[in-house]
Amino acid sequence: MDLMHLDSNQLWASVLWGGIGGGYSIYGWRQKSAIPFAGGAAMTAVSFFLPALWMSVASVAIMFAVWWLCKRGY
Repeated sequence: MDLMHLDSNQLWASVLWGGIGGGYSIYGWRQKSAIPFAGGAAMTAVSFFLPALWMSVASVAIMFAVWWLCKRGY
């Protein structure tokens, strides 16, 4: 990622998805549940490395995977 050409969309998407990922991580930590904690850590990591569109797609996919795994009882 070129930091000299960072646009505002990338910055706001990183803040949004990093914040949601941080919330998932805190929720998983306090509930002693590994799936939401790992999903939150993955969302936070994704928010630093991907462009805005792919970050949004990956974050929504991770949120769906966490929901699906929790629904299955993991």
